[in-house]
Amino acid sequence: MTPVEADSPTLVVLRALLALAVVFVLLTTTGWTTIKHRPVPGPSREASLAAWARDRIDHRPLPGPNTPAGDMAAFFARLGPARAAGLAERHPLVVGNLDGAPVALRYRANRITLGRALTVEQDRIHDTRLSARGRHEAQRRLDRFVSLMRPGRQILAFDPTGTGRTAEVLGDLARARHVSVIVPGVDTNLLTFQKTHGRYAAPAGMAESLYRAERQASPGARVAVIAWADYTAPAGVGVDAMTGRLAEGGAARLVRLTEALPGDARVALFCHSYGSVLCGVAAPRLPARVTDLAVAGSPGMRVDRATELRTPARVWAMRDADDWIAGVPHLEVGGVGHGADPVAPEFGARLLSARGAIGHSGYFEPGTESLGNFAAIGVGSYGELVCARADSACHGGISGTEGR
Repeated sequence: MTPVEADSPTLVVLRALLALAVVFVLLTTTGWTTIKHRPVPGPSREASLAAWARDRIDHRPLPGPNTPAGDMAAFFARLGPARAAGLAERHPLVVGNLDGAPVALRYRANRITLGRALTVEQDRIHDTRLSARGRHEAQRRLDRFVSLMRPGRQILAFDPTGTGRTAEVLGDLARARHVSVIVPGVDTNLLTFQKTHGRYAAPAGMAESLYRAERQASPGARVAVIAWADYTAPAGVGVDAMTGRLAEGGAARLVRLTEALPGDARVALFCHSYGSVLCGVAAPRLPARVTDLAVAGSPGMRVDRATELRTPARVWAMRDADDWIAGVPHLEVGGVGHGADPVAPEFGARLLSARGAIGHSGYFEPGTESLGNFAAIGVGSYGELVCARADSACHGGISGTEGR
């Protein structure tokens, strides 16, 4: 039998498959564990969409939920405030998630849906047919909905179906000149949208930290930050976390969001962990207003080079020295794995310092260089960036306050 030569395709594949096996062992021993979620009753998106399809305005059908954002905006402009409010009252779960609908109307609609979802959970926590675990889950959902309904919170998207999705805005989105969108990773759902312990590892805390840092970095800038948990993320380690299936669905939603944002603000995406996979898939379809795409703790973006993302946006990457994801083999075989390491010099991203960001979930912690770099990108203060190396190579070809 002829031995396999050192550089043969067969040996390359064998090594890749062995590396992928190592991935699963590594992840299960470093805290990325599988979490199972059970669907729970509540407002049905399917029933809401069916009711929307049956409704009429001036004897005409309402626009489909996938209508382009510009056409949707034009529909609501023709409708006027009073009739738009009526639609939000009748179909809050639909209107609250319509890209192109006025943001203030979406906030109003989502508050209505939140109130209805809260009522469902209030009934469930007293349902003796549920197990103790089921009632505990209902209490957690109830607590989350109560928190999201607090005065002043601006919920841009909300769907309580299953494990749920949501997005929250900090700042005046309609008037912002700089919009930052945080795209989180694995185990993102309604219950993990915000946390008491590990506050800045959850989407709401990430957005709060970045918004505060941006306002400190440029007090006069009109900024808004979106905590975007409006996609179905993988639940722990497993096939979904190691493939791009859920990233594909999330990427379509992210593209629609960026296309539908009001005004002409410049947009920066901050993509953490599996969120960077999603951003990589979305990159070729992002509108030109997305000027910056920054990834942190990335397992890969499903390409071998930054140029293969086919986006005019600047691509930034960072990883803290003790982020366990550095030990994950960066490769892709047969759709499993996410490709090259974005912080490898040959990938071609602009490399930023993440000093102070302890571990995989610390990139948005106040006082870290990672957060300071995110804030500088968000407000266009590129001259304030701290590169990963002392040669300041990440500044190349950018003026200090480009786009401000």
